[in-house]
Amino acid sequence: QVQLVESGGDQVQPGGSLRLSCAASGFSFNTSPMTWARQVPGKDFEWVCSIFSGGGSSACEDSVEGRFTISRDNAKKMLYLHMRDLTVEDTAVYYCVRGYYTDGAEITSRFKGPGTRVTVSS
Repeated sequence: QVQLVESGGDQVQPGGSLRLSCAASGFSFNTSPMTWARQVPGKDFEWVCSIFSGGGSSACEDSVEGRFTISRDNAKKMLYLHMRDLTVEDTAVYYCVRGYYTDGAEITSRFKGPGTRVTVSS
C-alpha cells in the first residue's frame, strides 16, 4: 500500500536551515508529482511546494519562495524540502503528499504520512 514517511523536522532558531525528507513506497514514485504541505495545529493545511515527476519543474507558495526548495531523487524514491532563513511563521507539521496540489482543501482530503514537526523558536 501507499506509504509516505516524513523525517528531518527539528527545533531551530530563526534564520536557521533544515532539510526535510519523505520516503515513498507502494506506488510509482517516478511518475508521480509530489507536494509538500504544512499544518499548524488547529488550522487548515497549507500548500508549501510541489514538483512534477521528472523534477525539472516545481513551484512554491509565495511566502516560502526563494527560501524553500523542493527536490526529488526518483532512484531512491525520496522527496526533499530544503528550507533556509526559517521564521517563526514556518513552525508547523510538514507532510508530503502524492500528487500536485496547491489548494489546502484538496490537500486535506489526500493521503499523508505522519508528518514531521518543525519548530522555529529562539
